[in-house]
Amino acid sequence: MSAQAKPIASDTITCAQATLIALDEALAADERVLLFGEEVADPQGGGIVGCSKGLSTKYGSRVRSTPISEQAIVGAAVGAAIAGMRPVAEIMLMNFITVAMDQIVNHAAKTRFMSGGKTSVPLTIRTMTGVGIGGAGQHSDMYDLWFAHVPGLKVVLPSNPADQQGLLTACIQDDDPCIFIESTVLIGQKGPRAPAGHVVPLGKAAITRPGDDVTVSRQDQAGGGAPRVSEAFRTRRGDLIAHP
Repeated sequence: MSAQAKPIASDTITCAQATLIALDEALAADERVLLFGEEVADPQGGGIVGCSKGLSTKYGSRVRSTPISEQAIVGAAVGAAIAGMRPVAEIMLMNFITVAMDQIVNHAAKTRFMSGGKTSVPLTIRTMTGVGIGGAGQHSDMYDLWFAHVPGLKVVLPSNPADQQGLLTACIQDDDPCIFIESTVLIGQKGPRAPAGHVVPLGKAAITRPGDDVTVSRQDQAGGGAPRVSEAFRTRRGDLIAHP
């Protein structure tokens, strides 16, 4: 029998732990929140990097491992969301999200529009991808821009533990479908732990260095590059604005 995971007591956490904290808080705060996907329950290890470890023991049938069927995972999540739940559906690796494109693009994204605004789909799809770790061709693709061009979807890419916790919480609380993309490269990155209940608003840039001369922005998870570029420019050209 799997033991319930111990609470995370450290003030410094990894991105994977930030996801676990956000999921734990969401499940505790709202009984409509569900979590399901391949291997997310404790008997299967609590997720491939431990992002849901202990949650099925703690919350029972609200956290379930599923068969290896992305169509079934997302289809069930869309139906649950329309019925009033707030499901978090995990697609283990982003390459395989393509199997569920019909459910995501033609159903989750369009239902609000096709119902004249009467039906929302409060669905969060968590997935993971990244390069540079030997994941090979079928485990490394980044499809964020595909989904960013689909009306009705919100695409979220955190770049540090605090944002990973706060943005995932914001996605789960949002009334529209969100694609939450975690980085395999950054999943072990450490950073300060955010306070309980931390929420980062969707659609609002984080200005890490205000200025008047140049704007440096970056939309993917390697957000650390923008502050480094801004510092290099500052020493040569003066202040600028950096958006990670």
